[in-house]
Amino acid sequence: MTHPQLASGPAEFFTGLYISFWLPGLVLGTALAIKLPSLVKLWRDPLLRAVGGLLLLACAVFVFAAPSTIAWTNRVTGVPNIAAPWVYSLITALSASWLLLVIHWRNGRTERQAQTRRATRWVVSVYAAVVVALWVLFALADVPVEQIEDLDTYYATTPFMREEILLYLIVHTVACLITARLIWTWIRTDGLDGWLRWGLRFLSVGYVTNLLFSAAKFTAITARWTGHDLNWLNTNIAPSAACIGATMVAVGIIVPHAGQYLQERWLVNRRRRSLAPLARLLRSVTGRREPLALRATPEIRLIRRETYIRDALLQLSRHLDEDLRRRSYDSALALGAEPGRAQALAAAVTILDAVEAERRAPDGDRTTAPDTAYLLQEIYAVSEALRAPDEITAVRARAAVPATGPSTDEYSVFSGDTPRTPGSKAGRQG
Repeated sequence: MTHPQLASGPAEFFTGLYISFWLPGLVLGTALAIKLPSLVKLWRDPLLRAVGGLLLLACAVFVFAAPSTIAWTNRVTGVPNIAAPWVYSLITALSASWLLLVIHWRNGRTERQAQTRRATRWVVSVYAAVVVALWVLFALADVPVEQIEDLDTYYATTPFMREEILLYLIVHTVACLITARLIWTWIRTDGLDGWLRWGLRFLSVGYVTNLLFSAAKFTAITARWTGHDLNWLNTNIAPSAACIGATMVAVGIIVPHAGQYLQERWLVNRRRRSLAPLARLLRSVTGRREPLALRATPEIRLIRRETYIRDALLQLSRHLDEDLRRRSYDSALALGAEPGRAQALAAAVTILDAVEAERRAPDGDRTTAPDTAYLLQEIYAVSEALRAPDEITAVRARAAVPATGPSTDEYSVFSGDTPRTPGSKAGRQG
């Protein structure tokens, strides 16, 4: 069965593919808002300036290229179609910003500063000259009939306006090709951060889609020169490709920064959660919960939990039994734990014993001051050890046995061996 739109021809069918100019404008505006604090704070950074310039120009393109804005611009100035050179100039400046972004992003190292400056001057000079040429050509052209959506094909055969249309499309296509090529080469290099690689992939998709914009425009113009009508490529496919491409570019810029930011926040929150067992255990020592501010940043909340735990450990230090910690460490080693794990388990056993002592005698005192350096420095390892109550129980039980008790090979809960008992075959053979 034939689709009704297909039966009416490709122009009617592809009309449904039109994408609003305001959608990419919203995405680009969001990206600009995300980057704005960094742009204000670090404006001297060439890379940030390139990012800010690209986002600002991209937003301007989609605002002024919207049909309603084109009509408004022509009406306010009183010059028919004056929005055309203005939009073409913005597209040309945006094309230059693509190249500048890649130049500063890829060649940002100190040893390449001279090369970066030369490339920047070259791009700015060439594209500035193109913008001047666009306005000169518009002044020479005769374009009295206002065209809101299909100016490129309507004036495709008009002297000077024809050259202007071809000029902005050529520089746009060249910028797309160069940028896409540079990014594709960059993606294939080793040692890229994962978030940066994903950002580059989105950028490459965006620039390839922008090539579809140019291809649709060139095809429609060529058809006009040969007496055919393919205006639907110019009025529907080209704008939709530009909208999708700009959205992909905006996402490509956001992903490396937002992804890294979210990953760092996730790691900070995970570190804070890993301290929860030790923080809960020490509540009975301090008699209060750790301070919590809902509006505090994850980093501040992590620092407050670390400080809370270290203060509680210092308060608990008078009950710490150094001899118990040494016996627990030896016991953990005997049970098959690695040295680092054994040290954490021994510290956990010592803290549990000190908490119980604090509950029994909160005003108690010791004549010796134990070494608390390990406890204060390795709170993460100790808190992780508290998540294994079975191992702690085994270590405490063995540490409580006199030195003449069972031999090392009789217990091996960490290595998975079965403990021997006096009634077993191995025991009778011994």
